[in-house]
Order: sequence, then structure tokens, then C-alpha cells
Amino acid sequence: MAVITAKQVAELRANTGAGLIDCKRALTAADGDFEVATDVLRKKGVATAAKKASREASEGIIAKCLADDGRSGVLVEVNCETDFVAKNEDFQSFASEIASILLNDSTADLEEMRAAQVAKTGENVKIARFEHISLDGAGVVESYVHTGAKVAVLLSLSRASDEACDEARLLAKDLCMHVAATNPICVSREDVSADLVAKEKEIAEAQAEGKPPQAVENIVTGKLDKFFATNCLLEQSFVKNPDQTISELIEAFDSGAAVQGFARYQIGQ
Repeated sequence: MAVITAKQVAELRANTGAGLIDCKRALTAADGDFEVATDVLRKKGVATAAKKASREASEGIIAKCLADDGRSGVLVEVNCETDFVAKNEDFQSFASEIASILLNDSTADLEEMRAAQVAKTGENVKIARFEHISLDGAGVVESYVHTGAKVAVLLSLSRASDEACDEARLLAKDLCMHVAATNPICVSREDVSADLVAKEKEIAEAQAEGKPPQAVENIVTGKLDKFFATNCLLEQSFVKNPDQTISELIEAFDSGAAVQGFARYQIGQ
């Protein structure tokens, strides 16, 4: 077996744009033959992937995968260059497979699969981000992917018991759809960062400048309450029934239920 030198690896990398490790492996497999090593990289799609890596990939889809027991799930954003590829069934299957893998192994090495997809589509493909949500106790993890798979939500709803599980899943689905439509920043006002609250308070105080002190206090309180009602899930009006808040909706179903968390993905955001 030929001894692979650093110079050979560097030359192959310069010629193909592939990573050092991939180049070394290809040269080893090719017994030091430069042309054969290049073919090895091309067949794996590594060389193509590296060359396309700098190209913008602003299209794509969001895929989801839920565990069979309904207590965990994952969202993953997979980007490509054109909407044409994003709508391709093979690309969508690839994204779904990535979600399935990440559900079971969040540290999985997906580079080879990604590179193969680059070779197949002829576009830069990126696994942009993913979110895993799980429950330890009773409750459900549910998801919603909007038409076109450009917006998706994953949400966990905890409960004291698993009674009426089907109804709980329907509620969780409604909550996911609501989050997709309204884009809240957090579950409750207690989750809003102190810095953001301070910023909103500063803006409200500036808008109330010149008013009597008591009026300023009332104005600031009112504006903060409006901010929380707009941006905090539990205080938002339910999109299917604006006369009911999300908190009231959950309470009416099960006083022991609570939204533990959610993730809302939108392509490119």
C-alpha cells in the first residue's frame, strides 16, 4: 500500500475542493492514484458538494418525525437552492430520512448523505438546523407542517395522566397550527427575557412622555400587557375562537395540562 503524503492530500483538496479527511481516505482507497482518488470523491459526491458549498441555499423544506410513543419528536430544516428541488419527492424523502435519523441520534454524522444529495440534485444542500423535543411523563408531543413545508411547529403538552390521549393529541395539533399562524416568541410572559421586557418598557415610557406620573404608569402597564398578549402563547387569542385565550382553551380541556415548550421553524428565518 502506497504511503499517502500531506502534499498529495493538499493537491487533491486543491483540485476537488473536498475536505482533508475525505481526500486522505480517497487516496488511501486508490492506493495513491490521483485520478482514481478523484473519481472516488466524485462518486461519493464529496467533490461536488465542496465546490457547491459556497452557493446560497435559501429554499428548502422543513421535515418532522415523531416517535411511536408520541412523547418525542424532531423538526429539521433542509435547504437547497431552488424551489424546484424543494418540491422534488426525492429531496422531500431525503429530508424525512434526516429527521428520522436525528430523532434517534442527534449526533449522527450526516455529511455523506448530504454530499450524495448534492450530487443527485446538482445543488448545494444544507442541513441548516434541527430541534428535538421530548416529554418524560404523561402527555403528547405533536407537530404541524404547513402546506409547502415552509413553516412547521413541534410542541409538547404535558398532563397528569394519559387519559383521553386522542383528545389531547387533537388539542396539541390545534396548538401547533395556532403557533404556525401567530408566531409567538415564548410560552408565557415569565419566559420573556428581562432585556426584552426592559426594552419594551423603555419604548412605552418614551411614548408616554409628558403625561402625569400615574398616567405614565398605567400606559406602560397597558402597553406591556398588550405586548405579552401578542407575543406569549398562553395569552394569545385562539385563532379558531378569538374570544378564548390559549390558556383558557387548555384549562377547559384539562386543568393539569401545560405547554412545556415549542419550536416554530420557517425557511430562512
